[in-house]
Amino acid sequence: MEQAVTQPQTFDRVLSSMCTRPHPVAREAAERFLATNPGDPETYRSVAELESAVIDRLGEVTGLDNPRGYVASGGTEANIQAVRAARNRTDVAEPNVVAPASVHFSFQKAASLLDVDLRTAPVGTDRRADPDAMAELVDSDTALIVGVAGTTEYGRIDPIPALADLAADADAAFHVDAAWGGFALPFTDHEWHFAHAAVDTMTIDPHKLGRAAVPAGGFLARDPETMDALAVETPYLESTSQATLTGTRSGAGVASAAAALDELWPAGYRETYERAQANADWLAGAFAARGFDVVDPVLPLVAVDLPDALFDSLTDRGWRLARTARGELRVVCMPHVTREMLEAFCRDVDDCREGPVGT
Repeated sequence: MEQAVTQPQTFDRVLSSMCTRPHPVAREAAERFLATNPGDPETYRSVAELESAVIDRLGEVTGLDNPRGYVASGGTEANIQAVRAARNRTDVAEPNVVAPASVHFSFQKAASLLDVDLRTAPVGTDRRADPDAMAELVDSDTALIVGVAGTTEYGRIDPIPALADLAADADAAFHVDAAWGGFALPFTDHEWHFAHAAVDTMTIDPHKLGRAAVPAGGFLARDPETMDALAVETPYLESTSQATLTGTRSGAGVASAAAALDELWPAGYRETYERAQANADWLAGAFAARGFDVVDPVLPLVAVDLPDALFDSLTDRGWRLARTARGELRVVCMPHVTREMLEAFCRDVDDCREGPVGT
Protein backbone atom coordinates (compact mmCIF):
# COMPACT_ATOMS: atom_id res chain seq x y z
CA MET A 1 0.00 0.00 0.00
CA GLU A 2 1.28 3.45 -0.90
CA GLN A 3 2.29 5.46 2.15
CA ALA A 4 -0.08 8.31 3.01
CA VAL A 5 1.15 11.90 2.91
CA THR A 6 1.88 12.95 6.48
CA GLN A 7 3.19 16.47 5.97
CA PRO A 8 1.48 19.46 4.34
CA GLN A 9 2.90 21.08 1.25
CA THR A 10 5.23 23.96 2.01
CA PHE A 11 4.54 27.50 0.79
CA ASP A 12 8.05 27.86 -0.64
CA ARG A 13 6.88 27.87 -4.28
CA VAL A 14 3.21 28.81 -3.89
CA LEU A 15 2.50 31.96 -5.91
CA SER A 16 -1.13 31.29 -6.85
CA SER A 17 -2.94 31.22 -3.51
CA MET A 18 -4.83 33.79 -1.48
CA CYS A 19 -4.18 31.70 1.61
CA THR A 20 -0.91 31.90 3.53
CA ARG A 21 0.90 30.71 6.63
CA PRO A 22 -1.05 31.85 9.69
CA HIS A 23 0.70 34.12 12.14
CA PRO A 24 2.22 32.08 15.01
CA VAL A 25 -0.20 33.53 17.57
CA ALA A 26 -3.12 32.66 15.30
CA ARG A 27 -1.90 29.09 14.90
CA GLU A 28 -1.53 28.62 18.64
CA ALA A 29 -4.98 30.07 19.36
CA ALA A 30 -6.57 27.84 16.71
CA GLU A 31 -5.15 24.73 18.34
CA ARG A 32 -6.50 25.73 21.78
CA PHE A 33 -10.06 26.26 20.52
CA LEU A 34 -10.33 23.37 18.04
CA ALA A 35 -13.08 21.53 19.90
CA THR A 36 -15.31 24.49 20.77
CA ASN A 37 -18.44 25.26 18.77
CA PRO A 38 -19.38 28.92 18.23
CA GLY A 39 -22.51 27.63 16.51
CA ASP A 40 -23.91 27.06 20.02
CA PRO A 41 -22.90 30.27 21.79
CA GLU A 42 -24.82 29.62 25.01
CA THR A 43 -22.94 26.38 25.60
CA TYR A 44 -19.54 27.60 24.39
CA ARG A 45 -19.55 31.05 25.86
CA SER A 46 -15.82 31.76 25.83
CA VAL A 47 -15.53 31.33 22.06
CA ALA A 48 -18.79 33.25 21.60
CA GLU A 49 -17.23 36.20 23.44
CA LEU A 50 -14.19 35.94 21.18
CA GLU A 51 -16.43 35.96 18.11
CA SER A 52 -18.14 39.15 19.30
CA ALA A 53 -14.72 40.72 19.77
CA VAL A 54 -13.67 39.69 16.27
CA ILE A 55 -16.80 41.22 14.73
CA ASP A 56 -16.23 44.45 16.66
CA ARG A 57 -12.65 44.61 15.41
CA LEU A 58 -13.66 43.81 11.85
CA GLY A 59 -16.12 46.67 12.12
CA GLU A 60 -13.21 48.91 13.05
CA VAL A 61 -11.26 47.66 10.00
CA THR A 62 -14.23 48.30 7.70
CA GLY A 63 -15.52 51.61 9.07
CA LEU A 64 -18.67 50.25 10.74
CA ASP A 65 -19.87 51.14 14.24
CA ASN A 66 -21.96 48.48 16.01
CA PRO A 67 -21.33 45.78 13.39
CA ARG A 68 -23.35 42.60 13.17
CA GLY A 69 -22.10 39.34 11.72
CA TYR A 70 -20.09 36.25 12.46
CA VAL A 71 -16.89 34.38 11.59
CA ALA A 72 -17.75 32.27 8.54
CA SER A 73 -15.87 29.46 6.86
CA GLY A 74 -14.68 31.86 4.17
CA GLY A 75 -15.67 34.23 1.42
CA THR A 76 -17.93 31.73 -0.33
CA GLU A 77 -20.14 31.27 2.71
CA ALA A 78 -20.24 35.00 3.41
CA ASN A 79 -21.18 35.81 -0.19
CA ILE A 80 -23.91 33.17 -0.17
CA GLN A 81 -25.24 34.67 3.05
CA ALA A 82 -25.35 38.13 1.50
CA VAL A 83 -27.48 36.82 -1.36
CA ARG A 84 -29.63 34.81 1.05
CA ALA A 85 -30.28 37.80 3.30
CA ALA A 86 -31.22 40.01 0.34
CA ARG A 87 -33.51 37.33 -1.05
CA ASN A 88 -35.18 36.76 2.33
CA ARG A 89 -35.76 40.48 2.86
CA THR A 90 -37.40 41.15 -0.49
CA ASP A 91 -41.03 40.51 -1.38
CA VAL A 92 -40.14 39.91 -5.04
CA ALA A 93 -41.20 36.50 -6.33
CA GLU A 94 -38.25 36.02 -8.70
CA PRO A 95 -35.36 38.15 -7.40
CA ASN A 96 -32.16 38.83 -9.28
CA VAL A 97 -28.64 39.86 -8.31
CA VAL A 98 -26.64 42.30 -10.45
CA ALA A 99 -22.84 42.14 -10.33
CA PRO A 100 -19.80 42.88 -12.51
CA ALA A 101 -18.37 40.06 -14.59
CA SER A 102 -15.32 40.14 -12.30
CA VAL A 103 -17.39 38.94 -9.34
CA HIS A 104 -16.16 35.82 -7.53
CA PHE A 105 -17.50 32.46 -8.72
CA SER A 106 -19.11 31.92 -5.32
CA PHE A 107 -22.00 34.05 -6.55
CA GLN A 108 -22.73 31.43 -9.19
CA LYS A 109 -23.04 28.92 -6.35
CA ALA A 110 -25.27 31.31 -4.42
CA ALA A 111 -27.56 31.84 -7.40
CA SER A 112 -27.92 28.10 -7.94
CA LEU A 113 -28.49 27.26 -4.28
CA LEU A 114 -30.94 30.08 -3.65
CA ASP A 115 -32.77 30.06 -6.99
CA VAL A 116 -32.02 33.66 -7.86
CA ASP A 117 -31.04 35.08 -11.24
CA LEU A 118 -27.40 36.25 -11.36
CA ARG A 119 -26.86 38.97 -13.95
CA THR A 120 -23.29 40.02 -14.70
CA ALA A 121 -22.28 43.14 -16.61
CA PRO A 122 -19.04 43.66 -18.57
CA VAL A 123 -16.33 45.54 -16.71
CA GLY A 124 -14.70 48.69 -18.03
CA THR A 125 -11.32 48.97 -19.71
CA ASP A 126 -9.87 49.56 -16.24
CA ARG A 127 -11.09 46.06 -15.22
CA ARG A 128 -13.46 47.59 -12.66
CA ALA A 129 -17.25 47.41 -12.47
CA ASP A 130 -19.03 49.73 -14.89
CA PRO A 131 -22.03 51.26 -13.06
CA ASP A 132 -23.72 52.22 -16.33
CA ALA A 133 -23.44 48.70 -17.70
CA MET A 134 -24.77 47.28 -14.45
CA ALA A 135 -27.66 49.78 -14.43
CA GLU A 136 -28.86 48.30 -17.72
CA LEU A 137 -29.42 44.96 -15.94
CA VAL A 138 -31.27 46.39 -12.93
CA ASP A 139 -35.05 46.18 -12.79
CA SER A 140 -37.84 46.09 -10.23
CA ASP A 141 -36.90 42.51 -9.29
CA THR A 142 -33.32 43.35 -8.35
CA ALA A 143 -32.76 42.40 -4.70
CA LEU A 144 -28.98 42.84 -4.47
CA ILE A 145 -26.19 44.72 -6.20
CA VAL A 146 -22.60 43.56 -5.68
CA GLY A 147 -19.27 45.35 -5.86
CA VAL A 148 -15.80 43.93 -5.32
CA ALA A 149 -13.02 45.54 -3.29
CA GLY A 150 -10.02 43.58 -4.50
CA THR A 151 -10.98 41.31 -7.40
CA THR A 152 -9.49 37.84 -7.36
CA GLU A 153 -8.05 38.05 -10.87
CA TYR A 154 -6.57 41.56 -11.02
CA GLY A 155 -6.90 43.07 -7.53
CA ARG A 156 -9.15 45.88 -8.75
CA ILE A 157 -11.41 47.99 -6.53
CA ASP A 158 -14.82 48.70 -7.97
CA PRO A 159 -16.35 52.22 -7.69
CA ILE A 160 -18.11 51.38 -4.44
CA PRO A 161 -19.88 54.74 -3.80
CA ALA A 162 -21.30 54.78 -7.34
CA LEU A 163 -22.56 51.21 -6.98
CA ALA A 164 -24.11 52.07 -3.61
CA ASP A 165 -26.00 54.90 -5.31
CA LEU A 166 -27.16 52.46 -7.99
CA ALA A 167 -28.46 50.10 -5.29
CA ALA A 168 -30.24 52.94 -3.49
CA ASP A 169 -31.95 54.04 -6.70
CA ALA A 170 -33.08 50.46 -7.28
CA ASP A 171 -34.23 49.99 -3.68
CA ALA A 172 -31.89 47.00 -3.53
CA ALA A 173 -29.39 45.85 -0.92
CA PHE A 174 -25.71 46.48 -1.59
CA HIS A 175 -22.94 43.97 -0.83
CA VAL A 176 -19.17 44.47 -1.05
CA ASP A 177 -16.92 41.46 -1.46
CA ALA A 178 -13.66 42.47 0.22
CA ALA A 179 -12.66 38.89 1.06
CA TRP A 180 -9.06 39.38 -0.06
CA GLY A 181 -8.67 43.15 -0.25
CA GLY A 182 -10.13 44.00 3.14
CA PHE A 183 -6.86 43.79 5.05
CA ALA A 184 -4.90 45.79 2.46
CA LEU A 185 -7.35 48.57 1.60
CA PRO A 186 -7.33 50.30 5.02
CA PHE A 187 -3.82 51.49 4.15
CA THR A 188 -4.76 52.97 0.78
CA ASP A 189 -6.79 55.97 -0.39
CA HIS A 190 -9.55 53.89 -1.98
CA GLU A 191 -13.19 54.28 -0.97
CA TRP A 192 -14.48 50.80 -0.28
CA HIS A 193 -16.16 50.30 3.10
CA PHE A 194 -19.20 51.09 5.25
CA ALA A 195 -18.05 54.61 6.11
CA HIS A 196 -17.47 55.46 2.45
CA ALA A 197 -20.86 54.39 1.10
CA ALA A 198 -24.24 52.90 2.01
CA VAL A 199 -22.98 49.32 2.17
CA ASP A 200 -25.40 46.79 3.70
CA THR A 201 -23.23 43.68 3.94
CA MET A 202 -19.56 42.84 3.43
CA THR A 203 -17.29 39.84 3.11
CA ILE A 204 -13.81 40.13 4.64
CA ASP A 205 -11.61 37.12 5.33
CA PRO A 206 -9.11 37.02 8.20
CA HIS A 207 -7.64 33.81 6.77
CA LYS A 208 -6.31 35.64 3.72
CA LEU A 209 -4.26 38.82 4.27
CA GLY A 210 -5.54 38.83 7.87
CA ARG A 211 -3.13 35.95 8.59
CA ALA A 212 -5.56 33.84 10.62
CA ALA A 213 -5.77 30.08 10.27
CA VAL A 214 -8.13 28.52 7.74
CA PRO A 215 -11.13 28.57 8.00
CA ALA A 216 -11.78 32.10 9.21
CA GLY A 217 -13.95 34.19 6.91
CA GLY A 218 -16.03 37.16 7.90
CA PHE A 219 -19.62 38.21 7.22
CA LEU A 220 -20.57 41.73 8.34
CA ALA A 221 -23.93 43.48 8.28
CA ARG A 222 -24.90 47.06 9.01
CA ASP A 223 -28.39 46.32 10.41
CA PRO A 224 -29.71 43.70 12.85
CA GLU A 225 -32.57 43.02 10.45
CA THR A 226 -30.07 41.38 8.09
CA MET A 227 -29.11 38.83 10.72
CA ASP A 228 -32.78 38.34 11.61
CA ALA A 229 -33.45 37.49 7.96
CA LEU A 230 -30.86 34.70 8.18
CA ALA A 231 -31.88 33.24 11.54
CA VAL A 232 -33.58 29.90 12.08
CA GLU A 233 -34.80 28.40 15.35
CA THR A 234 -32.57 25.83 17.08
CA PRO A 235 -34.90 24.16 19.59
CA TYR A 236 -32.54 21.43 20.81
CA LEU A 237 -29.58 23.75 21.59
CA GLU A 238 -29.08 26.05 24.54
CA SER A 239 -29.10 28.87 21.98
CA THR A 240 -32.56 29.58 20.58
CA SER A 241 -31.61 30.65 17.03
CA GLN A 242 -28.76 30.57 14.56
CA ALA A 243 -28.02 32.90 11.64
CA THR A 244 -24.98 31.08 10.27
CA LEU A 245 -24.99 28.76 7.28
CA THR A 246 -22.80 25.90 8.49
CA GLY A 247 -24.18 25.25 11.98
CA THR A 248 -21.54 23.42 14.02
CA ARG A 249 -18.12 24.90 13.28
CA SER A 250 -14.77 24.78 15.02
CA GLY A 251 -13.80 27.65 17.27
CA ALA A 252 -10.34 27.47 15.73
CA GLY A 253 -11.19 30.04 13.10
CA VAL A 254 -12.73 32.43 15.60
CA ALA A 255 -9.83 32.16 18.04
CA SER A 256 -7.15 32.50 15.38
CA ALA A 257 -8.86 35.57 13.91
CA ALA A 258 -9.08 37.14 17.36
CA ALA A 259 -5.41 36.47 18.04
CA ALA A 260 -4.25 37.76 14.65
CA LEU A 261 -6.31 40.94 14.95
CA ASP A 262 -5.06 41.60 18.48
CA GLU A 263 -1.48 41.08 17.37
CA LEU A 264 -1.48 42.88 14.02
CA TRP A 265 -4.17 45.57 13.81
CA PRO A 266 -3.30 48.11 12.61
CA ALA A 267 0.50 48.45 12.50
CA GLY A 268 1.29 44.84 11.67
CA TYR A 269 -1.22 44.75 8.83
CA ARG A 270 0.13 48.00 7.43
CA GLU A 271 3.63 46.52 7.39
CA THR A 272 2.33 43.30 5.79
CA TYR A 273 0.52 45.24 3.08
CA GLU A 274 3.42 47.57 2.34
CA ARG A 275 5.87 44.67 2.01
CA ALA A 276 3.45 42.73 -0.22
CA GLN A 277 2.77 45.76 -2.42
CA ALA A 278 6.49 46.44 -2.75
CA ASN A 279 7.01 42.84 -3.85
CA ALA A 280 4.18 43.10 -6.38
CA ASP A 281 5.59 46.34 -7.79
CA TRP A 282 9.06 44.77 -7.99
CA LEU A 283 7.77 41.69 -9.81
CA ALA A 284 5.74 43.77 -12.24
CA GLY A 285 8.85 45.79 -13.02
CA ALA A 286 10.95 42.65 -13.43
CA PHE A 287 8.51 41.20 -15.97
CA ALA A 288 8.17 44.51 -17.80
CA ALA A 289 11.97 44.72 -18.08
CA ARG A 290 11.92 41.29 -19.69
CA GLY A 291 9.51 42.49 -22.37
CA PHE A 292 6.26 41.02 -21.06
CA ASP A 293 2.92 42.80 -20.98
CA VAL A 294 2.05 43.40 -17.31
CA VAL A 295 -1.19 44.52 -15.68
CA ASP A 296 -0.41 47.33 -13.23
CA PRO A 297 -0.73 45.94 -9.66
CA VAL A 298 -3.17 48.20 -7.81
CA LEU A 299 -3.09 45.75 -4.88
CA PRO A 300 -0.46 43.02 -4.28
CA LEU A 301 -1.47 40.90 -7.28
CA VAL A 302 0.42 40.75 -10.57
CA ALA A 303 -1.00 39.54 -13.90
CA VAL A 304 1.37 38.93 -16.82
CA ASP A 305 0.77 37.82 -20.41
CA LEU A 306 2.98 34.73 -20.35
CA PRO A 307 3.31 32.19 -23.21
CA ASP A 308 1.73 28.82 -22.48
CA ALA A 309 5.00 26.94 -22.96
CA LEU A 310 6.78 29.15 -20.44
CA PHE A 311 3.93 28.81 -17.94
CA ASP A 312 4.08 25.03 -18.28
CA SER A 313 7.88 24.96 -17.88
CA LEU A 314 7.62 26.95 -14.65
CA THR A 315 5.00 24.61 -13.22
CA ASP A 316 7.25 21.68 -14.16
CA ARG A 317 9.87 23.27 -11.91
CA GLY A 318 7.46 23.14 -8.98
CA TRP A 319 6.04 26.65 -8.99
CA ARG A 320 2.37 26.67 -8.06
CA LEU A 321 0.84 29.16 -10.51
CA ALA A 322 -2.61 30.19 -11.68
CA ARG A 323 -4.14 31.93 -14.68
CA THR A 324 -6.78 34.58 -15.12
CA ALA A 325 -9.80 33.81 -17.30
CA ARG A 326 -7.96 35.55 -20.15
CA GLY A 327 -4.97 33.25 -19.66
CA GLU A 328 -2.50 35.59 -17.99
CA LEU A 329 -0.14 34.39 -15.28
CA ARG A 330 -1.53 35.48 -11.91
CA VAL A 331 0.82 35.89 -8.93
CA VAL A 332 -0.59 36.82 -5.51
CA CYS A 333 2.02 38.39 -3.25
CA MET A 334 0.80 36.96 0.03
CA PRO A 335 2.78 37.33 3.29
CA HIS A 336 4.70 34.08 2.68
CA VAL A 337 5.94 35.40 -0.69
CA THR A 338 9.36 36.92 -0.10
CA ARG A 339 11.60 38.94 -2.39
CA GLU A 340 14.00 35.98 -2.41
CA MET A 341 11.20 33.73 -3.71
CA LEU A 342 10.39 36.19 -6.47
CA GLU A 343 14.04 36.54 -7.44
CA ALA A 344 14.32 32.75 -7.67
CA PHE A 345 11.15 32.68 -9.75
CA CYS A 346 12.55 35.26 -12.16
CA ARG A 347 15.77 33.26 -12.49
CA ASP A 348 13.68 30.27 -13.49
CA VAL A 349 11.78 32.45 -15.97
CA ASP A 350 15.11 33.39 -17.52
CA ASP A 351 16.33 29.80 -17.56
CA CYS A 352 13.13 28.55 -19.17
CA ARG A 353 13.43 31.26 -21.84
CA GLU A 354 16.96 29.95 -22.58
CA GLY A 355 18.76 32.92 -21.13
CA PRO A 356 17.91 36.30 -19.60
CA VAL A 357 16.30 39.01 -21.65
CA GLY A 358 16.37 42.64 -20.59
CA THR A 359 17.84 43.88 -17.32
